[in-house]
Amino acid sequence: MFLVLPTTFGRSSKRGGYPVRIDEELNTIAHDPFGGTLKGSFTAHPHLDPETGEMHAVCYQGDQATVIRHVVVGTDGKVRREEPITVNSGPSIHDCMITKQYVIIMDMPLTFSMKMLIAGHAFPYKWNPDHKARIGLLPREGTNNDVIWCDIDPCYAFHPCNAYETADGKIIMDVCAHDSMGTETSGPSSTKTPFERWSIDPVARRVTRSVIDNDDQEFPRQDERLIGKPYRFAYTMALPGVAASHAFSSNRLFKHDLDTGTREVHEFGPDRFPGEFAFIPKTPDAAEDDGWLMGYVVNMSNETSELVILDARNFSGEPQAVIHIPHRIPPGFHGNWVPTA
Repeated sequence: MFLVLPTTFGRSSKRGGYPVRIDEELNTIAHDPFGGTLKGSFTAHPHLDPETGEMHAVCYQGDQATVIRHVVVGTDGKVRREEPITVNSGPSIHDCMITKQYVIIMDMPLTFSMKMLIAGHAFPYKWNPDHKARIGLLPREGTNNDVIWCDIDPCYAFHPCNAYETADGKIIMDVCAHDSMGTETSGPSSTKTPFERWSIDPVARRVTRSVIDNDDQEFPRQDERLIGKPYRFAYTMALPGVAASHAFSSNRLFKHDLDTGTREVHEFGPDRFPGEFAFIPKTPDAAEDDGWLMGYVVNMSNETSELVILDARNFSGEPQAVIHIPHRIPPGFHGNWVPTA
């Protein structure tokens, strides 16, 4: 199996992350660019199309300021498409999303900064007000010339939750939207991060933003059987707000019902900070929220961690299981597991 780790850029690195091949006991075997078929970097956030079984990703490299790539990994585990898309100023494009027709590219005003790299920052990207914020709709088999670029008010999004197409030709995408990002600090920073719904109009080439939930939050996840399709439930990690000294210092997880506009809250208790929680259905044909939520919780009082499993339909109730880990897993650690088959 593969563990796809987050894209990185350190002082000694000129590339993003690569897939890591591991065995059944989680021992690292090697970096493995899909049997040598991947020519550039990869990403922590590929998205599996539930209809075709193919995996889509938008990838960038710190040493390539004018190009990103749409990468498609086929059901045979080999890269079948690595299409270059023209950009400028080296934007940080952490994630993407897919719909039935499109791959959605988030080209936002957080761009590579040589000044921050030389200064030793592990995340050498800075808010760039001169970089135009835009959302690209790339037809799945299209080229650079086919991208429909749509204007959006300046903001930054690490992680979309899901996206889908409407009957009138618009695209709906739900994201955790940072109002700004990457100031002159040692790492990413922002002041406000609500959960938003973006309506992308490919005819007007404009994105309209509305707020689903105004509280600060990140790491949105959904039932991945519904990627690219209309869906009802989203799960996010609460952020502590601008006064906090650490981004991962809230003890709450949210469940959003996007049909009713309501949310539930799971509280983990004092000094217990959750990360990204993934949804696993109980059976292949289970209802959308009939399953479990699984994620790490850091116990800051004793520097240990737990793998916590929640019942998605009893979201605020007691966990179904807690697996204790005798050390602290770094807050925010996340990636995707990809079976070799």
